[in-house]
Amino acid sequence: MERQLNAYKDYRWIVLDPNLLGGKPAIRGTRFSVSFLLECLAEGMTAAEIEATYGPFPHEALPEILRAASEALGTPNLAA
Repeated sequence: MERQLNAYKDYRWIVLDPNLLGGKPAIRGTRFSVSFLLECLAEGMTAAEIEATYGPFPHEALPEILRAASEALGTPNLAA
């Protein structure tokens, strides 16, 4: 039986669980933290390179990751 994970805000892919990655925001179905994937993107890695190096993750999560980072920095959501 799969454990229910708490969604972060209204996100589909970002979850919070104190038993997963020390409670850091993580990507549903993976052990990747949001901050780790942001670091990879900041280093210039593509989604395909991240996956080839570290393992699969849902690429559909990338827009959410970027939106969450924008919100954390206080930048208004321009798509709203």
